[in-house]
Amino acid sequence: MTNTQTVSGTGAMTGTQATGGSATGGSFSPISGGATSLTAGGATFPDPLYQKWFSEYKNKYGVTINYQAKGSGFGVQNLQNQTIDFGGSDAPMTDADIAKAKGGPVLHIPTCMGAVVVIYNIPGAGGTLKLDGDTLAKIYLGKITDWSDAAITAANGAALPAGAIQIVHRSDSSGTSFIFTSYLAAVSSDWKGGPGANKAPNWPVGQGASGNPGVAGQVKATPFSIGYVEIAYANQNSLTFADIKNKAGNYITPSLASISAAAAGLGTIPDDLRFSLIDTAGAQAYPIASATWQIVYKNQTDKAKAIALVNLLNWELTVGQSYNESLQYGKLPDPIIAKAQGLVKTINVNGSPVQP
Repeated sequence: MTNTQTVSGTGAMTGTQATGGSATGGSFSPISGGATSLTAGGATFPDPLYQKWFSEYKNKYGVTINYQAKGSGFGVQNLQNQTIDFGGSDAPMTDADIAKAKGGPVLHIPTCMGAVVVIYNIPGAGGTLKLDGDTLAKIYLGKITDWSDAAITAANGAALPAGAIQIVHRSDSSGTSFIFTSYLAAVSSDWKGGPGANKAPNWPVGQGASGNPGVAGQVKATPFSIGYVEIAYANQNSLTFADIKNKAGNYITPSLASISAAAAGLGTIPDDLRFSLIDTAGAQAYPIASATWQIVYKNQTDKAKAIALVNLLNWELTVGQSYNESLQYGKLPDPIIAKAQGLVKTINVNGSPVQP
């Protein structure tokens, strides 16, 4: 079974609700007086894109962004403790998380869209593995233990080679895990009432590995194994991944097109931009899609850093978007960009807006 695809571009969009594409690039004029470096950290999910962004940004504007890709939990905790200038998270902070933030109100600025894919290593299997949500949840609950199980056979139209399923999951606090377990909670009442949606769930079965590289490495090295990583990492490393059954009953290959279809099914966009793309409506929507966010304090105290932060965010929401698809991330839909730019304008230093 093989499914290693290079994702392709998406179309333009119109209207006041989220749809699949956005205008390429955009205009950007930096504000003078900004700091020459920012410290950040968090989500691994967007790290390939962020490294490209930050390299291009430094080359153009001389500002260094030191980003440590150590997981969304790292980003949230260090933002809460004010030890970084901004965090990265694949999971929106909860109200309880924000209440613990020492710097006050937190803004969520989406940067791109992506997906979590289910990778596997089944010796002797042909074609592309197909899984529905209930079956995937039962695998990770330890209720389905062999690749020859009837539910897997029914989804794929033929029996797979028999072999005990070796489950791999993240060992670190991870936004990728939050996306994956949010999907499982959405499609399985047993998962919702058990481990639930969490960056660091209490996994019922399986072995843990750190980061996308750890999970991928473990799956590659372990026959009959299954795991999950973000789509850009899977494509860049030629990993084999499954088609997943969506809400409309179709088995969908993760791609830019199917991620955009998930965004089109979002509907009304919340003003604080804490939204979910999990299992949205749409015949071609990939069900384990997500945005990722940079989390920042609305009320800043260091003017030079605040200017540098506002400049970076505005660049990412305009020029930066032109890099997304080449690195296999979806561009943000225009209505989401407009709302995000509105939030950036609220960033202030001691009550005075940074952006004129």
